[in-house]
Amino acid sequence: MKKIEKLDVMFRGQKVGTLSLTPDNRLNVFAYDKSWIDNGFSISPLELPLKPGVLIAKPKPFYGNFGIFEDSLPDGYGRYLLHKALLRKGINDSDLSSLDRLAIVGNNGMGALSYSPAIKLSEEESITDFDRLQQIALEVLKEQQDGAAGLLLYNSGNSGGARPKAVFSDADGHWLIKFRHTYDPTDIGLQEFRYNEIARKCEINVPDYRLVNGRYFASRRFDIDQDGKRLHTATAGALLCISLREPFMDYSNLLALTGYITQSREDVVQMYRRMLFNYLTDNKDDHCKNFSFYVVKNADTDIWQWRLAPAYDLTLCTQGYNGEHATSVNGTGQPRIADFIAVGTKIKLSETLCRQIIGEVRIGCKELTRYEIK
Repeated sequence: MKKIEKLDVMFRGQKVGTLSLTPDNRLNVFAYDKSWIDNGFSISPLELPLKPGVLIAKPKPFYGNFGIFEDSLPDGYGRYLLHKALLRKGINDSDLSSLDRLAIVGNNGMGALSYSPAIKLSEEESITDFDRLQQIALEVLKEQQDGAAGLLLYNSGNSGGARPKAVFSDADGHWLIKFRHTYDPTDIGLQEFRYNEIARKCEINVPDYRLVNGRYFASRRFDIDQDGKRLHTATAGALLCISLREPFMDYSNLLALTGYITQSREDVVQMYRRMLFNYLTDNKDDHCKNFSFYVVKNADTDIWQWRLAPAYDLTLCTQGYNGEHATSVNGTGQPRIADFIAVGTKIKLSETLCRQIIGEVRIGCKELTRYEIK
């Protein structure tokens, strides 16, 4: 496979900038295109401010890559599939640079960013026989076969996470469907469906969702709008340059990020509700890549604005990270009411409002409650 030395980063067909490597091939280098500086927005406000000049990534935590481009790369299940697909071509994926990996993503990733030139690994075939995809995924994960790894990777849309996934479109819109991993219970789809029902009762914004074939959980993609346009999205991990491999985030960080990047009290309150829901329902999978933001243009002001994306990956997860939540509350994994109130008042929510939201979420998710706030 030919090594990639330079990539054009694109947004809806418009060039955002150029991504390359330092002479020693260790760090990524990015520069915005002049026309994008004049008419676009910062694709990562804290790490890549919208300004002329060359920006160089740090060695850690993404091995010389920028957080926002790390978001485009598959992880977990997708990384495993990429490894298998490349091995069949005699390629060791450890020899690939982040530019090579982004070129493999090309225009088949989540969100609105695409990368050119693209590298095509295999024939592209979209499959909507979900029982077949589930069976193939289990066979690959059990090491029973790896011939379909490239097929699974393409159908996953290079999405992140540990569980097998696929993207598809129908008359109702664009969807992400999840399948069972080898260690998941057989009713994992029903479980996530129920969690989303309860989340809505708690006034948490979740995408439209449904069960496919009575067992696969599917949610509407929030990175594609009603007109079919891709939206630029970024996880909290990408924006804060925090790696999934080293969970040390606190909800105070998430609330501060939400307030800073969106300038929206409504979005801050939403994040506060999600914090409570995750703790009360024992969803310990609340890591830095399970919170996202997206960019939309304000129709009245014609200004690009960041907003908090809908909640996702809401389900029972008792294992977490060594039995603890990936994200702490006021520095503790066993928070009390005082801790929840402390992180809220720190971001300028009144104590009265904090207590009100705590009560509302407590009532809304009482049938799923597994953690008692004292």
